[in-house]
Amino acid sequence: MIKRNSQLKADNLLKIPGVIEEINRHLWIESEKAGYDIGFERASQDWIERYAMIWLEYHMPSQPMRKDVSPRKTRKNKKSSI
Repeated sequence: MIKRNSQLKADNLLKIPGVIEEINRHLWIESEKAGYDIGFERASQDWIERYAMIWLEYHMPSQPMRKDVSPRKTRKNKKSSI
């Protein structure tokens, strides 16, 4: 079950253009180190395992709710008496 969930997360990550750009950069760097083309699949698996969480935290931080701000009260429109 864990593999299935991680595969679903990986599939969702691969829909983000910025992630694809990072994986392509990783592919190039790791292929240069290896001396041959390691392939997109291997590069994407490696990038997701090593860098995905860090990338997501930086580029897509969650929006925490501020506790010190109360919900805004709205006034009902009153007809002005002229």
